[in-house]
Amino acid sequence: MRATHVTRVLGAFGLLLLLSSPFTLFLTSGSVALAGGKAVLGAAMLAAYVVTHRRELGRAGTRRTGRFLASSVLTTLGVLGVLVALNVLAFRKNQRWDLTRERIFSLAPQTVQTLAGLEEKAHALALIPPTHPSYGELEELFRRYHEAAPEAFDYAFVDPRREPSLAAKYQLKDGQTLVVISRGEGDAAPHTTLPLPAEQELTNAILQLGATGTQKVYFIEGHGEWPLEPPPGGDGLSEFRRQLQREGYRPEPLNLLGRKEVPRDAGLVIIAGAKQDYTAPEVAALRSYLGEGGRLLYFTDANTEDGLGLFLADYGVQVDEGVAADPRFNSGNPFVLVSNFYGKHAITRPLQERGFNVQLPTARSFTLIREGFLLPGVTVEPVLFSSPYAWVESRPLEDTTPSSGEKMGQLTLVAAASRDTRAAEHKRFDEARLVAVGESELLLDPNWRYEANRNLVMNSLGWASHQVEKITLRPPDRETSTLELSEDQMRTLRFVSTDLFPLSLLGVGLAVWLSRRNR
Repeated sequence: MRATHVTRVLGAFGLLLLLSSPFTLFLTSGSVALAGGKAVLGAAMLAAYVVTHRRELGRAGTRRTGRFLASSVLTTLGVLGVLVALNVLAFRKNQRWDLTRERIFSLAPQTVQTLAGLEEKAHALALIPPTHPSYGELEELFRRYHEAAPEAFDYAFVDPRREPSLAAKYQLKDGQTLVVISRGEGDAAPHTTLPLPAEQELTNAILQLGATGTQKVYFIEGHGEWPLEPPPGGDGLSEFRRQLQREGYRPEPLNLLGRKEVPRDAGLVIIAGAKQDYTAPEVAALRSYLGEGGRLLYFTDANTEDGLGLFLADYGVQVDEGVAADPRFNSGNPFVLVSNFYGKHAITRPLQERGFNVQLPTARSFTLIREGFLLPGVTVEPVLFSSPYAWVESRPLEDTTPSSGEKMGQLTLVAAASRDTRAAEHKRFDEARLVAVGESELLLDPNWRYEANRNLVMNSLGWASHQVEKITLRPPDRETSTLELSEDQMRTLRFVSTDLFPLSLLGVGLAVWLSRRNR
C-alpha cells in the first residue's frame, strides 16, 4: 500500500478516535485519561494525514478531494451513530443469558412462583455499607428479584453509619449488617430480619411473612428412627430440620408411648426409618390420626421391620420384602438405584419437567393394593418407579442377580395415598394423605444436598399438607465460581468490550473500504 493510502487510513482512524472520545468519557469508561488519550491519538493521526496530503488540501480542493473528505466524515459519523445506537439499545433492553452450569444467576422456580403469588408488595431494606464485601452480591440478588416482579418486590440500601436512627431501631452495633424484609405498606406491615441472605433464605422469609401460621411437624421417635439432631459421630436430620424451619414448618420429636392419640396440633407426622416394631397402642394412635384426616410421611429402610404392615395396607401400600435392584439404571452398584421414571403425580411434576434423576441407595419397593385390605374411599397412586429392568433381591448379601420367584419389572419406589375424611367424627382435615418412600437415608445430613432428592421430600410435604405452592423446585446448593473485579477493573473491561473492541473492528472495516475505494 502506498504512503498516501496509509495516511488516508490513519486519517479515517484519527477522525473515528477523535469523534468517539466524548462517547468514551460519558458512556463507557468514564475515564478522562482514556478519553483524552483517544482524542490526542486521533488528532495526531489526523495531523499525519493533513501533512501528507497538504498539497491536495492546499489546492482549491478538487471535486474528488472534497468528495473524499466529505464521504470520510459522513462515514465516520455514521459508524459512530450506529455504535452509539447499539450501546443505548443494549443498555435499555439489558438482555441477560445465564450460561453457568448450575444457573447461579437465575432465580429458582420456587422464588418465581412466590413473587408471582404475592398479594402485598414485599420490600427489602439492606443496612449495609457500600464498602462491605457482600454489597455487590446482595445488590445483584435484589436486582434479580425486582426484575422478575417489578410490581411485587422493591429494595433499598442504607449505610447504617449515615442513618444512626435506623441502626438504633434495629439495634445494630458498629460493623454489623442486617436485611429487613417486610410485606405491605406502613409501619404496621409485618417484617422480619435476616443476616445477609442467600436466595433460599430471602424467598422463605417472604413466604413466612404471608403465612397464617406455622405447621407443626412431629417426628416419631422411640423405634430407632433417625434423630433430628445427630449424636456425636452419628447421622441425623439437622439439615432436613433446618429446611423445614426455613419453609415455615416447626419440627418437633414425638414419642407415642403412653399416648392415646397424636397431638391435635399436628400438621404432619413423619416416620423416618423405624428399625423396631411399633406397639399395638402406637399403631392404633396412628390409625386414628389418619382416620381423622391426618397427614403422614413414611420412610422405610432395607432389612428392617417396624410392625406397620397392616396399617399401611389400610391405605393400599404393601412393603416388599428384600431390596430393590437394577442392573442398568444405577450409580455403579445395582442396589443404588437412579431413576427418572415418574408417575403422573403432582409431587414429581417439577422434577420431571427439569429432567432430574432421583437416587435411592438400598431402597425398598412397594406393591400397591387396589382392593381387599384397603379402607373404603382410599386412592393410591405411584409417584416414582424404577426402570423396567429392576427386581426385588431377597438375598442382597449373597446375590446380585435376579433369581426364580423374585419380583421383577418396574417397581414402585414412592407411593401416595389419600382418603376423604370429611365425615370423620373428630375430623382434623378434610382429607387424609400418606406418602410412602422406600428409602430413609436420603434424609440424612450427608445426602440432603442432593437436589432431586431434597425436592422430592419437600414436595411430598407440600402435597401431604395441602400446600400446592410448595410443590416446586427450590434454590439449589450452588457452587459458584466467580471472579471478583474492582471498580477500576470493571471500567477497563467495559471500555475494552463496548468501546475499544467495537471501534477497532469498525476501523478495520473502514480502512478496507477506503483502500478499495482508492485503487
